[in-house]
Amino acid sequence: MKPPFAWDNFSDQPYQLKDRAFKKMMRKKELFSLTKTFFTALFILPISLILMPFIKRKDVESSTFFCMGVDFEREPKLTLELLEELGVERVLVRFKLWEMEKLQELKDFISTCQDKKITLKIMQDREHVEDLELLKEDLRTIFSTLSWHVEMFEIGSTINRAKWGFFSVDEYNRFFQTAYDLKIAEFPHAKLLGSGVIDFEYHFTAHTLFNFFKYHYDGVASLLYVDRRGAPENSQMGFDLSAKIALLRTMVWLSPKSANALHITETNWPISNTAPYAPTSEHECVDEESYANFMLRYYLLAYASGHVDSVSWHQLIAAGYGLIDNRDGVRKRSAFYVYKFMVKNLKNAKFLQINTTKEYTILEAHVNNQLLQIHWSLQPATLKNEDSFEVYSSEGKLIEDETLTISASPLYIYTKDAV
Repeated sequence: MKPPFAWDNFSDQPYQLKDRAFKKMMRKKELFSLTKTFFTALFILPISLILMPFIKRKDVESSTFFCMGVDFEREPKLTLELLEELGVERVLVRFKLWEMEKLQELKDFISTCQDKKITLKIMQDREHVEDLELLKEDLRTIFSTLSWHVEMFEIGSTINRAKWGFFSVDEYNRFFQTAYDLKIAEFPHAKLLGSGVIDFEYHFTAHTLFNFFKYHYDGVASLLYVDRRGAPENSQMGFDLSAKIALLRTMVWLSPKSANALHITETNWPISNTAPYAPTSEHECVDEESYANFMLRYYLLAYASGHVDSVSWHQLIAAGYGLIDNRDGVRKRSAFYVYKFMVKNLKNAKFLQINTTKEYTILEAHVNNQLLQIHWSLQPATLKNEDSFEVYSSEGKLIEDETLTISASPLYIYTKDAV
């Protein structure tokens, strides 16, 4: 990554671009594309909103719905042990195009994960955005080395943030077109995910899904963060997480550019008092208890939607936002145990229904021929612990109290002898 772009090793993202004149100049060069983004969204978003209620949910494969993001250079041996402990069957690994010399190290890591389904997120720098021949050459090397070890390649990331190297959607379209043409010519078995828009900025997404470029996504990748709004149930312009997912799935369903598959390849909440490792300011950060609760409810709502094929948590080991705090040794945050128990209960589940009354939610699923209800409430509530109940906290602790406190931390309630 070359100036004025620079990578922040603390928060695992590029630093903000401080040269305003440079950003203004680059955006001016891309004015035509930015105009297309505006008019595409002006047409596509209203149609998607109208059709959103008519999009049916899919039967989501529970075993591969839960995905964990990892850094292959950060405690690789420990990472493998933790992945086994979590029980996840899908893993997302990031790779920087400006660090091609580390490709063999990446291959060695992935080769130890062959019992997992691997998604490789290929992250761009400005050099590869501008030099498409360089991009083609390096993608050919990556595909040749890894295409039989990786299930899906996510081409590009965070395309609507200038610090990541793109200044317009058309720059990304040309970037993905290069990958797609290479796939068709030399690697027809490779599956490519595209779009890569971060946050609820679907005007950019619309332009990636509706354009005149001759490419096709094998699925859409979205970095659907909702952390700036607090809890996943909180709304932004009238859209909570469930509504954001439904609108995005509608756009994917309508698009001629993509298979009907949606993968959330990044989401998390930054954690308080972890600067400089937190990827945002302290204002957006949450305490570890809220982090665990928000994470679990995000997964439950996405799973219940029937619109998302997988959700990748970003990420396993990261001081400012991960399940593991590695600042002073290795400490498993409570969210680690919450994630582990979630996967244990739901990786073989069959979703039945979700019911929400005001701020009280019940998700129902069949798990090993048992009825599982997951209860949570954004306002304190109580429930009698029946003799037929077997109740666990979000971390997996058995609860035998006569009266159950239903709170923002979901409870797992198995009903004995229920079909």
